[in-house]
Amino acid sequence: MNFTVIFHAGIATGTILLIAAIGEIFTERSGVQNLGIEGMMLLGAMAGFKIAYTTGNAWVGLLAAILAGGILSLLHGLVTISFQADQTVSGLSLTFLGTGIALVLGEGLTGLTTATIPNFTVPLLSKIPYLGQILFTDHNLLTYFGYLLIPIAWLFIFKTKPGLHLRAVGEKPDAADTLGVSVYRLRYLYTFIGGCFAGLAGASISIAISPGWYSHLTTSGQGWIAVALVIFAQWNPTRAALGGYLFGMLRRLLLDLQGPAMLLGMKNPFFYDRNLVFFLQMAPYLLTIIALVWGSSAARRKRLGAPAALGEPYIRGERGL
Repeated sequence: MNFTVIFHAGIATGTILLIAAIGEIFTERSGVQNLGIEGMMLLGAMAGFKIAYTTGNAWVGLLAAILAGGILSLLHGLVTISFQADQTVSGLSLTFLGTGIALVLGEGLTGLTTATIPNFTVPLLSKIPYLGQILFTDHNLLTYFGYLLIPIAWLFIFKTKPGLHLRAVGEKPDAADTLGVSVYRLRYLYTFIGGCFAGLAGASISIAISPGWYSHLTTSGQGWIAVALVIFAQWNPTRAALGGYLFGMLRRLLLDLQGPAMLLGMKNPFFYDRNLVFFLQMAPYLLTIIALVWGSSAARRKRLGAPAALGEPYIRGERGL
């Protein structure tokens, strides 16, 4: 079993989760919970693939995916920020809506090939023993974007004035409003940004890291994994990166475990028993469900560091939390 290959593949596939999770961190830091990531990712994957196929330009497809996710997220913003509807219900509805639109507009795309975002090897850094082969050799350009996104997101949230405003509207929106920070405007802005990142994460599958359109199997529930990853990361981009990459490596490891007939000098049970294989395939999603259930308690979310006003609509003039 080649662990270098496992780590290399884990970094690539973990980038998809990283991008989606960081987008959701921005949204939830503003006090808006969006459970529609899966629908926005699938819509972004379809839009990116379809536009790249139509224009022959993967970068145009990438832009289309970003806009598709962002525009769909604004619908969630309208319903939850302006109309103060339940954010959980709206997010789930957004998943169904995004999935439905993607499947209808994506009809006929299965099996086609299109222009893709290229891979690249970083000179000099790729020569670093072991790490260079894992981190800087033959990765998609979006993977390197993920490397840059981690420190930029962390610095923005925790070390800048706009980041302070972001955290303020998610923690004490009434106090932020009193100080002249526009709660509604910022919540709309970061809901849109989170949607753009979700669309980008979807396109990173279909036209970059795993090119192709495979209907609803394109995202395979990775949007829900990203939601759970936000809880695991305690709304921190650096922890989201760690969780995303580890999850990506786990998925690749589970795939490789099914290959050899012998494992550690013994018969490999995953090679001979298909039921165990199905359990392996289920394991990542089981962990996701456990994380979501575990983090669903308001008291537990508070201990984990969730924004105090997360999921709570802000109505100007009402007493804050």
